[in-house]
Amino acid sequence: MTTRRARRTVRSAALVTVAAAAVLSLTACQSGGNGAAAGSEKARAGVGARTVTSAAYRTTAETAETAQAKAGYPVRTQTLVDGSKAEIYELGDQHYRVKIVSRGSVLATLETKGADAGLDANDMFVVLTLGGEVHSWMGGGHTGPGTFKLAGGWTAKVTKTGELRYRAQIIGHDGSVDATIEANQHDVGLDANGVYIVLSAGGVISSHA
Repeated sequence: MTTRRARRTVRSAALVTVAAAAVLSLTACQSGGNGAAAGSEKARAGVGARTVTSAAYRTTAETAETAQAKAGYPVRTQTLVDGSKAEIYELGDQHYRVKIVSRGSVLATLETKGADAGLDANDMFVVLTLGGEVHSWMGGGHTGPGTFKLAGGWTAKVTKTGELRYRAQIIGHDGSVDATIEANQHDVGLDANGVYIVLSAGGVISSHA
C-alpha cells in the first residue's frame, strides 16, 4: 500500500510539472507576441515621424522655390520715355526693383530700400517710388553746386560734400527745407508729392511733374 501511494504521488508531481511548463510556455509566447506588436507599432510610428519630417521639408523647399520664382519674374513691364523697357519686380512691402532693359540687355537696376530710388541715364531721368511706380523724362538737368528752381514750385539747394557726393535740400514755398536727398557715389530719387526729382552722383539735379 505504501508503494502504490508513492507512485501516485510521483505521477501527480510529474503532471504538475508539465502543467507549469505549459503555462510558462504560453506566457512566453504571449510576451513575445506583445513585444513584436509593440515593435511593429514603434516601427510604424518611426515611419510616420519620418514622413512628417519629409513633408515639412518639402513644404519649406516649395515655399522657397515659390518666393524665388516670384522674385524672378516682373509683376509688370513699362515703356520708358527713350523706348527702353522697365521690368518691375515686387520683392516685399515697399520693396521694388526695376531693371532697365534695351535690346535684351540690362542697362541699369534701381531698387527701393526704405526710400525712393533715382537714376540719371544719359539725360533720361528715372524715379522708382516706394509704391512701385516708375516715372521717366528727358532733360531739364541743372549742374550743382547751386540753387535751382524745380517743377511744382520747389527749389533745390545743391552742395558738394565730397568726390561724387552731393546733397540737395528741397525747399518749399515758405522757405522751409521739406526734404533732403544725398547722392553718395550713386544717383538718388524722390517723390515730392507728385513731383519727381533725381540727383546724380555728378551733381546734376532734374525734376518732372
